[in-house]
Amino acid sequence: MRLLLTGASGQVGWELRRSLTPLGEVTAFDRSQCDLSRPERLPDIVRDAQPDVIVNAAAYTAVDKAEQEEPLATVVNGAAVGVLAEEARKAGCLLVHYSTDYLFDGEKDEPYTEGDAPHPINAYGRSKLAGEAALRQADGAHIILRTSWVYAGRGHNFVHTVLHLASERDELRIVDDQIGAPTWARDIAEATARIVRAAQDERIRKTFVPGPLNLTAAGATSWCGFADAILDEAMRAGLLARKPRLTPIASNDYPTPAARPKNSRLAGDRLKARYGIALPDWRPSLARCIAEMQASSTR
Repeated sequence: MRLLLTGASGQVGWELRRSLTPLGEVTAFDRSQCDLSRPERLPDIVRDAQPDVIVNAAAYTAVDKAEQEEPLATVVNGAAVGVLAEEARKAGCLLVHYSTDYLFDGEKDEPYTEGDAPHPINAYGRSKLAGEAALRQADGAHIILRTSWVYAGRGHNFVHTVLHLASERDELRIVDDQIGAPTWARDIAEATARIVRAAQDERIRKTFVPGPLNLTAAGATSWCGFADAILDEAMRAGLLARKPRLTPIASNDYPTPAARPKNSRLAGDRLKARYGIALPDWRPSLARCIAEMQASSTR
C-alpha cells in the first residue's frame, strides 16, 4: 500500500508518520513541500506520489485568526480539500480527512452524532464545513474523521499553554462552561491506521460507504477541568514545582474573536459499530502524554 500524508509536521501528522508505516510505503509532506494554500499545485503532488491512500492531516487551525483570515482558511480547509478529493477520485484511492467539533453551534444537550446538521458559529468551523462539502461533491472514496480538543506532547496546544502559564503565574483563570473531550494526537493516529486498513478491506469487499465518523476520546470535561488535570499530572511527573490556583470563569469573562460551542461532545457509536474502535478515556491518555513529556525533558 502506498500512502500520501500531508501535514506531516503537525500534531497529528507527526504521530501518523509512525502509525501509518506498518501499512506500507508512506510519502510524508510538511507545509514546505505541500502547501494547501496553493491548491493549484496539489494535482501534480498526488499524481507523482501515485498513492492508494491519502491521509490529509494538513489544515488551517488558528481558530481566532480565522475570523480575520476566513478566505485563506477556506482555501486551505475547503478548496484544497476539494482538489485532493477530485484527484483521489480520479486515481481511485481512499482519502482520509480530519474535521472538527466546531462544525456545531454547541446548543444540543447530548453529544453530536454524524447525522446532526452542522451549524458552525465561527469562521474556522465554516471553513471545515466547506471541506466536508467538497469531499461529498467529489463523490469519491473518503472518510471524514471528526475530532475535538486535540493536544500532543509537541507543538502549540492547550497542554503547553497551561504548563507555560503555570510556570509564570500564581493564578490561572480558565473557562468552565465549554464541554468537550480532550483527544491525544497519538490516539487519533493509531486509530486512523486501523481505520485505513479496515476501510481498504471494505473497498476490496465492495462494502465501503463514504462519510463522517466521530473520533474523540471517551469522557468529557471543561477547559478548566482539563487544565486542572494537566496541572495534577505535571505535578506528579515533576514538570511543575507548584500548582497555581485555578479559578473557573464563564466564556463571557474571557472574550475571544471566535465564538466557541458550549457543547463539543461527539458520539462515537458509529465508529465502534463499524470498526470496533473506541478511543480510551481522555484522562489516562493525558497522563501518558505528560509522562512522555517528562521523559523527553530529562534526556
